[in-house]
Amino acid sequence: MRTFLMRTAATALLITPVHAQPLDNADPRLAPWFKSLKQPGTGAECCSISDCRTAEVRRDSRGYEVKIDHRWHISSAFWLRIPAERILDERDNPTGGAVLCYTPEAGILCFVPPPES
Repeated sequence: MRTFLMRTAATALLITPVHAQPLDNADPRLAPWFKSLKQPGTGAECCSISDCRTAEVRRDSRGYEVKIDHRWHISSAFWLRIPAERILDERDNPTGGAVLCYTPEAGILCFVPPPES
């Protein structure tokens, strides 16, 4: 019986969703804006203030690239090309910079260019 209870508890822990916490420097007033972002093509939420980050961005003739670094809990930084179908046209971007909603598991969910773009 004890083994059964331990297995049941372990299974419950494995299937219970984990909710990310906002970054230490996240402005809670921006949470509604982050929540309003929808994945292009699906209409599903991109993420939240917990999963989206302002990102270092560069632009060339082929589009945008963002730097994926320690803020996404990876060991080595790299530049990642943003597919055109993941770019959101959000003219009311209140962050002052580019925003990337990304997870190492799912990849790029959406990208909001910086306001001056």
